[in-house]
Amino acid sequence: RYEVHRVWKVEATLKEGKRHIYGKRTFYLDEDTWQATEIDHYDGRGQLWRVAEAHNIMFYDTLVPWYSVETLYDLNSGRYLVLGLDNEATGSYEFGFERSSGDYTPAALRRAGRR
Repeated sequence: RYEVHRVWKVEATLKEGKRHIYGKRTFYLDEDTWQATEIDHYDGRGQLWRVAEAHNIMFYDTLVPWYSVETLYDLNSGRYLVLGLDNEATGSYEFGFERSSGDYTPAALRRAGRR
């Protein structure tokens, strides 16, 4: 179901003298979950370049709000990217698993990677 949520608007502007692909970003954070539901990305000239959307759902069995799918639209090229499509996935997300900091070393990530 859909329901109206209040959002917090956070504007992030690149510091003077710094370089980044985006000159400014505007984040819309869901007040209940603090997840970014939409992000507007502006180029160095201040023109809207990309728009990101995160479609949130509630995993009621674990009481975790999470993203069901994320989209990123490039308004200049007319292309888009969709992340998180799971309509053919088996199983579900595993929330609450624990890892050590050693699991994220470069060597550990190489071992865990697929080629």
